[in-house]
Amino acid sequence: MSGALDLARSMGGSIDKDQVKSAVDQYLKYHDLHGGEQESRKSNYTDLVNKYYDLATGFYEYVWGDSIHFAGRYPGDTFREGIKRHQHFMALQLGLKKGMKVLDVGCGIGGPLIEIARFSSALITGLNYNDYQISRGKELIFSAGLSEQCCFLKGDFMNMPIADNTFDAAYAIEATCHAPDAVCLASYFCPIKYFALDEWCLTDRFDPNNAKHLAIKAEIELGDGLPDIRTTHQCVQAMKDAGFEVIFTRDLAEDFPCPWYQMLVPNDFSWKRFRLTRLGRIVTRAIISTLEFFHIAPAGSMGVYNFMLTASEGLLKGGQEGIFSPAFFVLGRKPLKETEIVKGNL
Repeated sequence: MSGALDLARSMGGSIDKDQVKSAVDQYLKYHDLHGGEQESRKSNYTDLVNKYYDLATGFYEYVWGDSIHFAGRYPGDTFREGIKRHQHFMALQLGLKKGMKVLDVGCGIGGPLIEIARFSSALITGLNYNDYQISRGKELIFSAGLSEQCCFLKGDFMNMPIADNTFDAAYAIEATCHAPDAVCLASYFCPIKYFALDEWCLTDRFDPNNAKHLAIKAEIELGDGLPDIRTTHQCVQAMKDAGFEVIFTRDLAEDFPCPWYQMLVPNDFSWKRFRLTRLGRIVTRAIISTLEFFHIAPAGSMGVYNFMLTASEGLLKGGQEGIFSPAFFVLGRKPLKETEIVKGNL
């Protein structure tokens, strides 16, 4: 019950509790399924994404934990083991080590940067625009004893307040999908030697003329605060157009025997992920409805739960259809200067 009360207290993030329902209504109107348009989402992406994470972060932490991303798993793996492996993979691909200065782009509440800092001993700065997530992240960093090694920087990753050569490397885990312009976004990282991108993408199986595919795409956009969803080819090309040499690409969702969306299958019962099962969803809905009825949770809480359920359903269908991946990986490198090539500093 304490988890439900924590969820009620966190509902709405930094939004005034009496404004949560209005914020839900405004958020929904951005999306196709509620009469919205893609161009409006792109031109108002800061409001779209900020509202989304104010409304959704409490739910994510309640159901998912402090690392709000997917991860591949082997049979017998726990969810947490898969998450840690994914974060360690990012650190290893970038060659992170003690003393390096690293930027986590769109860092959420800091779960990945805490684990990557522990694993690599690098100095990690989390870039985030959402005040609630930053405040929550600072609490988690303090609890982890990493306040000297990790910090947060408030900023819009389409207009970052960062000077060139501040960081040795950067990574983004399921975050830059919120950016309206991939080329513009990637351009900001070109002064950094290495940039690792783990992105939500449409696969080659997606057919833009297929009504079912378009409906699934719209559900994912609504449930996850996205202006649009790029294809894998668009992500790779954006890195190249921004000036990076692309040295490695892979759909990590295809690397593991357990489907990435298995966690979202409601009939696949497990006590360890009870809140994601069909029975767990019924219990959660009843708890939220009751808390909202007694004004413990703000009005509009059920609206948040409903669009989060839309996210789960859209992602599950996207995975089962094979038209969506949450883990398309691209490793980019700043082009080497001729002097570096001659010296063999590859």
